[in-house]
Amino acid sequence: MPHLSAMADLLTNATEYTVSEIAQAVKRTVEDNFGYVRVRGEISGFRGQHSSGHAYFTLKDADAAIDAVVWRTNWAKLTFKPEEGLEVIATGRLTTFPRSSKYQIVIEQMEPAGAGALMALLEERRKKFLAEGLFDKARKRPLPYLPRVIGVVTSPTGAVIRDILHRLDDRFPSHVIVWPVRVQGETSAAEVAAAIAGFNALTPGGPVARPDLLIVARGGGSIEDLWGFNEEVVVRAVVASTIPIISAVGHETDTTLIDYAADMRAPTPTAAAEAAVPVRAELIAYVDDHGLRLRQAARRVTANYRDRLRAAGAGLPRPLDLVNVARQRLDHASSNLLAALRHMSQAKAIQLAKIRLSRAALDAGLNRARLRLDPPAQRLDPAMRRGLERRSERLDGLGKLLLTLGYKSVLARGFAIVKDHQGELIRSSQFLRAGDALSIEFADGDVPATVGYGGVVPPPTTPPKPRRPKPEPDDDKQPDLF
Repeated sequence: MPHLSAMADLLTNATEYTVSEIAQAVKRTVEDNFGYVRVRGEISGFRGQHSSGHAYFTLKDADAAIDAVVWRTNWAKLTFKPEEGLEVIATGRLTTFPRSSKYQIVIEQMEPAGAGALMALLEERRKKFLAEGLFDKARKRPLPYLPRVIGVVTSPTGAVIRDILHRLDDRFPSHVIVWPVRVQGETSAAEVAAAIAGFNALTPGGPVARPDLLIVARGGGSIEDLWGFNEEVVVRAVVASTIPIISAVGHETDTTLIDYAADMRAPTPTAAAEAAVPVRAELIAYVDDHGLRLRQAARRVTANYRDRLRAAGAGLPRPLDLVNVARQRLDHASSNLLAALRHMSQAKAIQLAKIRLSRAALDAGLNRARLRLDPPAQRLDPAMRRGLERRSERLDGLGKLLLTLGYKSVLARGFAIVKDHQGELIRSSQFLRAGDALSIEFADGDVPATVGYGGVVPPPTTPPKPRRPKPEPDDDKQPDLF
């Protein structure tokens, strides 16, 4: 038993760590020993950027796999974007994700693993477009013999545009419109496609002349430098163009997908200018590599300073590293939040259905009561209206009968009513005696009368006073004004 006691003391005396402390210790160890690495592997599980802007996928080879993440701030800086199944060389830092006890590489730069990977991708796209008929010779149009206006899509500062203008001036001076674009880099493909569509959108006779021919040109370079002209958006823009296009991308040995889609492929930008217009004079020497060598030298110097700056900055703490793990936890939480919201929505939907069911039962009861009361109410309303109409018609008839049978209407026709001094109606002359006072009622008022011997005569009235004759006017006297 002393052996067991010793083991118990050993376990009791061991240092105790929390899970977070172990995770942070492992994180520091990995980052200190693998602060800056280059990893070669095949991209697997890439489904595009997350809604947060970050990208998550796996780098694998035949025996192992490692999780990879590209933060949103680094995504825009990538000169080469990841694609599923492509073998790449990723440059970045190894770190851990403590929440799931995994280690991962935070990628800062990415490049294809040699020209073989890009050539495989290029061949895959070529077969796809070929199956769609985008490279059929039947759809290619002949070039105009003497274009009055030539549109050029290229960089405005490179040697390419100078070569084209110089060759056109030597052979046949023409009106040239340059649409400036970037011919290398992340935005190159979108800018070239927009330029081709913009030239096609010009209307003949408008303020800006519509070209009769387009030249898409760029100087030579590696397959990575020319990759923008292999993008699908550029190929489809060339196919959709109603203006004939000459492709003059790279040198004679360089081949891009735009060469298959264009109506004509020129080995060089200068050759494109020669094919665009007929010969007017002897051709002169046209090769000018000084600009190309100058750009290559500038790129080498820039790359050297970039490497030195990256090496100096590798030892400095990065503020983004403090929040990147929190960002990753937020991404996982946002994914779980969608499921929680979905469950909550379903529960609320069930509660709402129960409320609607009880309300539906109440509405059904009200509807049944309304159905029982509606027929009597509908019969009561017409009955009331008919009763009122009958009483109104009866009242109108009685009013008219009253006017017809009333004595006032008889008086209005010339008759009169005779009453004695007490107001009693006299119906016969036998009730009258000479000297009786009477009242005769006419339609417009009463007149007093007295019974005489010869019948009813009006009472004597006071004779009118004789009028006094007016005096003759005195001529000698001034007349009264009033």
